[in-house]
Amino acid sequence: MLKLLLIMGVLLFNIAGFSQDKPNIIVILTDDMGFSDIQTFGGAGIPTPNIDRLAKEGTKFTQYYSAAPICSPSRTSILTGMFPAKWNFTTFLNDRKSNGAAEQANYLNVNAPSMAKILKRGGYVTGHFGKWHMGGGRDIKNAPNFDKYGFDEHISTYESPDPDPIITATNWIWSPEDSIKRWDRTRYFVDKTLDFLKRHKGKPCFVNLWPDDMHTPWVPEVDFRFTGKFPMDPEEEKAFQMVLKEYDKQIGRLLDGIKKMGIEDNTIIIFTSDNGPLPSFRGSRSGGLRGTKLSLYEGGVRMPFIAKWPGHIPAGKADDVSVLNSTDLLPTLADIASVELPTNYQGDGEIRTSVLLGSPSQRKKDMYWEYGRNQHAFNYPKGKDKSPNLAIRSGKWKLLVDYHRNNAELYNMEKDKFETTNLAGQYPEIVKELKQKVITWRTYLPELTPERANPAR
Repeated sequence: MLKLLLIMGVLLFNIAGFSQDKPNIIVILTDDMGFSDIQTFGGAGIPTPNIDRLAKEGTKFTQYYSAAPICSPSRTSILTGMFPAKWNFTTFLNDRKSNGAAEQANYLNVNAPSMAKILKRGGYVTGHFGKWHMGGGRDIKNAPNFDKYGFDEHISTYESPDPDPIITATNWIWSPEDSIKRWDRTRYFVDKTLDFLKRHKGKPCFVNLWPDDMHTPWVPEVDFRFTGKFPMDPEEEKAFQMVLKEYDKQIGRLLDGIKKMGIEDNTIIIFTSDNGPLPSFRGSRSGGLRGTKLSLYEGGVRMPFIAKWPGHIPAGKADDVSVLNSTDLLPTLADIASVELPTNYQGDGEIRTSVLLGSPSQRKKDMYWEYGRNQHAFNYPKGKDKSPNLAIRSGKWKLLVDYHRNNAELYNMEKDKFETTNLAGQYPEIVKELKQKVITWRTYLPELTPERANPAR
């Protein structure tokens, strides 16, 4: 009888929401943060003590790659665990005319896999706070809302199906009329995240915290009051430094809030960026890596990446060996959360749980990139940062080539992460093998117009 009462007590304890076996998961996706913007990744500019604190309390990975050098497809890769070109995204979402010219979808198909949907089926409460940019905004009025992708709650910006009027007083990314000023956006999103975690304490929570203020225009608070006339160029380095300082401060508020709630030890925090920086200020924001946002060279796709989970992910460690990809997040986090993937799921990522938990390992799957489907979408940077529009990394080798052209570039990433020496002429067999792989991959990608990609619902 006593045993039965104890079992019933445990069940009631769990039902009441006071017991939580699965960890909370927070994915912080910074907008346009370069590889070395933060000090722990070699930044020599503004101190970032709070983000550095994440690295001291967790592990930083120096070979993490975004699956795209620009926002909409990179975000799609995280949500779906698939290379974004498979869902008809190869550049940023714009208006209908521009999307049609770029041969891509107007919004992410609701039938696409979704990390939120998968974790929700595993008992998670799900929230998205920040930039979306996978449908909605401009003249895309029929984009599906957040619940169609598995989110219970959301607060988002202009480039979404349901922009928050407090931060979108006008039909654009930022306005002086916004109730929450641009320099206070990350504070607002952090407040919403902490409130979400507090209200659902005792239940496993999955949160996308995706701030957008590190993307231009940089609008810092100046002299503690905005007069309606911005006092500095919103693309100058001083404005960037001021915004980064405030951004770091708000990440500190998030960490302190989680600790104060008593959920720090059962919360996984992932910190990374969607793509490389622009402007890069003479390459200083990319740690000397070649390329910027809009480029398939390392500066456009190799991102800072930090993972923290006290007692599980080693503290103060740097992993320079393991190669990670944004498509790995969905299967890895689902594995950590003991949530089964759908039986028909065919993702492009690998389960890298053991890597996060401190055992570096080589990658098995190749990584593929396509940026831009035609000349309309080839918004490359100029000069040496302008890359071909296809790329593959296989082991230590990275090959870049334009579709339908014979201009392959080959780099040994173990010896030449700065991509200074094209070895294509020295290793023709490797070029032949990798070029065949990436061209075959590209050939079988969907050829869709926005209407075919997003039929009437």
